[in-house]
Amino acid sequence: MTVSAEERLARATISIVTEPGDVRCLGLTRELGGVRFLDVLHEQPDLRPELTAAAARLAGAQPERVLESAARRGIRFLVPGDDEWPTALDDLAGAGVLQARGEVPVGLWVRGPLRLDELHGAVAIVGSRSSTQYGDLVAGDMAAVVAGAGRTVISGAAYGVDYAAHRGAVSVDGRTVAVLACGVDVAYPQAHRQMLDHLGEHHVVVSEAPPGAAPFRIRFLARNRLIAALAQGTVVVEAAIRSGALNTASWADRLHRPVMGVPGPVVSAASEGVHELLRVGGASLVTGGADVLELLSPSGEHLLDVRRAADQPRDRLSVPARQVLDAVPVSSPAPTASVARVAGMAADEVARLLGDLAAAGHVEQLPTGWRLGEEMRSTIDQ
Repeated sequence: MTVSAEERLARATISIVTEPGDVRCLGLTRELGGVRFLDVLHEQPDLRPELTAAAARLAGAQPERVLESAARRGIRFLVPGDDEWPTALDDLAGAGVLQARGEVPVGLWVRGPLRLDELHGAVAIVGSRSSTQYGDLVAGDMAAVVAGAGRTVISGAAYGVDYAAHRGAVSVDGRTVAVLACGVDVAYPQAHRQMLDHLGEHHVVVSEAPPGAAPFRIRFLARNRLIAALAQGTVVVEAAIRSGALNTASWADRLHRPVMGVPGPVVSAASEGVHELLRVGGASLVTGGADVLELLSPSGEHLLDVRRAADQPRDRLSVPARQVLDAVPVSSPAPTASVARVAGMAADEVARLLGDLAAAGHVEQLPTGWRLGEEMRSTIDQ
C-alpha cells in the first residue's frame, strides 16, 4: 500500500462526517487529498453549506475508534491508491452529477474475502424490488450463467431482482458483490441478514457509508453509481417507469458502459421502465446470460448462433420440388396432370420431381394418383 496512515485516517474521518455521493466534499477530497480537505473543514467550515454540516460532525467523529472497531469485525477501509482499490471507480470523476449525487468515493468499507481489484469483468444485474416470478427467474438464471463463465455478479442486496441475482451467482459457486446504502455491518433489509452474512463470509459486501450507517433514501441514489462503476456492464431485468434500477442504468450510460434490458410482458407495469429504455435506444435487448456474455466479451468470444427454428424436411428441397410438393393433395390422390396444373409447371418436369419426392418418402403413389407421404402429412401444419 502506498497511502500514508495520515491520509487514510483523514479519509476515514471524511467518510464519517460527509454524506455518500456529496459532490462538493468528494470533489474537493479528490482534488486536494484527504489531509488538505480536512484542514479546509477545520479552517473554513463556513465556506459552503456542505462543509458547514460536515465540520459540525468533526468533534464526534472518532475515526481511530471506528477503524479499530471495524478491523476487529473483519471490515477493511480501502482508499484510492491501495493495491485493492477498484480503479474503475475513478471514472466517476468525469461522470457528472445525477440527482445531486456523484464523484469518486473517499473510500470504501469492505467486508469479505473477495478482493475488489479482482472482479473479472463484473456484470451488474439490477431491477425491481417488487419483482414478478418471471423477473426473479430471469435474474437468477442470468446471474448463474454469467457467474458460471467466471464473471462477478454485482447487485444491491435488496428484495426482488437483487436477491435473485446474488442467489443465482451463489448457486453455481460464482463470485458476487453486494453494494449497500448502509453500513456493511447493517442487515438491510433485515430479512436478508442470512444472505448478507454469507456474502460477507464467502464473497464481499461493500459500502461507501461507514459501519453502523442507516439506509437513508438519498444513500440508495449514491449507492447506485458505485454498482454501475464497479461493473463492466449493467443489466436491468425489471423496472417500473420510476425505478432506482433506471438510476443505475443512467450512471452506467454516463460512464460509457453497456446498458442491457430484459423485455417483459407488454402489459406488465414491472417492465414498463425497461421497455421505455429499449424503445429510446438506451439499452441493448438481452434475454439471458448468453446474450450478456456475447455483448461484453472481446470480439470473437461467446458468439451465439443465429436463432432459427429447426429445419423441416421441405426446407432441404429445391424451389421447384417445393412447388410440386405444395400441389400434391394431403390425402385424396390426384393424377400427375392435375398436380402439374395446380403447380403451374410442365407435366414431364412434374413427373420427374414426383419420382424424386417419392424416393425420399415425401409423396406416395396410389393407383388413382399422388398424395403426401406419411411423414410429410404429419408436418403439414408446421
